[in-house]
Amino acid sequence: MAKTETETPVGEREQVDKSPQAVEEAEVEAKAAGAVKPGQRAEVSNLDIVRYYFELAADRLKLPDDLRVVFWTPYREVTVQIPVKLSDGKIHVYSGYRIQHNGARGPYKGGVRFHPEVDVDEVRALASLMTWKTAVAGVPFGGAKGGVNCPADRLERSELQKITRSFMDKIEKILGPTRDIPAPDINTTAQTMAWMMDEYGKLHGHTPAICTGKPIALEGSYGREQATGRGCVYMFREAAPQIGLTPAGSTFVVQGYGNVGSWAARILQQLGAKMIGTSDATGAIHSEEGIDADDLAAHIRDGGKLTEFPGTEVISPDDLLGIECDVLIPAALGGMIHEGNADRINTKMIIEGANSPTTPAADEILEAKGVLVIPDVMANAGGVVCSYFEWVQNLQHFRWSEREVNDKLGGVMRRAYRDVSARAKEERISLREGAYLVGIERVVEASRTRGYV
Repeated sequence: MAKTETETPVGEREQVDKSPQAVEEAEVEAKAAGAVKPGQRAEVSNLDIVRYYFELAADRLKLPDDLRVVFWTPYREVTVQIPVKLSDGKIHVYSGYRIQHNGARGPYKGGVRFHPEVDVDEVRALASLMTWKTAVAGVPFGGAKGGVNCPADRLERSELQKITRSFMDKIEKILGPTRDIPAPDINTTAQTMAWMMDEYGKLHGHTPAICTGKPIALEGSYGREQATGRGCVYMFREAAPQIGLTPAGSTFVVQGYGNVGSWAARILQQLGAKMIGTSDATGAIHSEEGIDADDLAAHIRDGGKLTEFPGTEVISPDDLLGIECDVLIPAALGGMIHEGNADRINTKMIIEGANSPTTPAADEILEAKGVLVIPDVMANAGGVVCSYFEWVQNLQHFRWSEREVNDKLGGVMRRAYRDVSARAKEERISLREGAYLVGIERVVEASRTRGYV
């Protein structure tokens, strides 16, 4: 079982399950960039954010206290030690986590992230969020999450492979195509999944369905890489008419130009929208004339820094949120929109590409400002929906075309939006509260039908 979190601040040397060197380096870089220290992005944690909305929905559903314990607490938590000798000649000890929250609706499903700030509470929060997200999307999975607190962006490819394979060796007993299926997340890629699949295959034989988000060469699915970003765009297209927006001519800002943010930007640009600001770990840029999403993605892919992209002005990450635009897409880490900066946000719509990017206090401020928020629990579900498609293809050993994948993804995302929107309208509540209501209700129904509760 995972050990209980102490009062020691995340990243302090007293926490032996962190790599002190990695955490210290992250703090120095954050300070130099004028950013907050790791783990202090907001006044509340990811776990607090998810718990807050769970309790709101549970109150509305009149869920008794004993059942709340069942549906809030994880079914299984595993913490493993990952010692690895790095290029500096020293052995660094990282902690790996796999938390299975609820499997009433199907096998556990959730990504694996590599990041110095990963801790057990963050993984608990994300595992819970996956339970509700798969239910809202209507795909037959439960919720899980995993992570290793290593600084992936500073490690060599061979070191990342060692960590990945060691992690898989230590958790493989609780995984399987009908048990728990990992996927990529922050700082993990198709290559990471390839290593995980290969390591699992050494023990169990060739098993492509053990994880999703794999390379195309190893039975990955067409469209999976773009799926989370594309799902955000499907959400925009559904919600835009409500506030008088159309893709053509809309302006947008992306916080976090990684996989999700960059693909959302590129697809919105194809529809005629214009990106006027974006950011990543190196800083933020702005241009009222527009920033070409495809050129920026190519620039970064070729080793360039976002802040060195020609034709743009470098601004502070805080100022990015204050840019006047039609759509803001937070696609970085959790807690980035909080009580301290929500007042500065100047947009009509927020589409949450990241998990838990907005705190409850910020949510109230945004609602008072009239900002339409498409919540993470459905906005970024495109990734897990396409993972479901990949899993199905792997089980059948039959591949679909990219067009077929995208068409099916659009159908699922549109249905999810309409289900949540109808419930929110009926109950006169926000889309976020409506999404949690729909998700929790479906999980409770499945658990009761199975006889689990």
